[in-house]
Amino acid sequence: MNNLWGSLMLLIGLFLFVSAIRKSEFIIYKLLVARSKILWGEKVHTFLLVVGIVIMGLSSLFFFNIWGN
Repeated sequence: MNNLWGSLMLLIGLFLFVSAIRKSEFIIYKLLVARSKILWGEKVHTFLLVVGIVIMGLSSLFFFNIWGN
């Protein structure tokens, strides 16, 4: 089960990472940007880039059963 959640988290983190680099116009990313822009202002894409990296790092811990269960 950890492989499933680790893979899902990896995909979400990769989506955030790639979208932040490209400053994507995809609707889900635009919603995340709109919510985060309140707090982060113009640095919102950098924030979401870092969040994507952190989520990918945590997903590897789930995938290899280091964290969880």
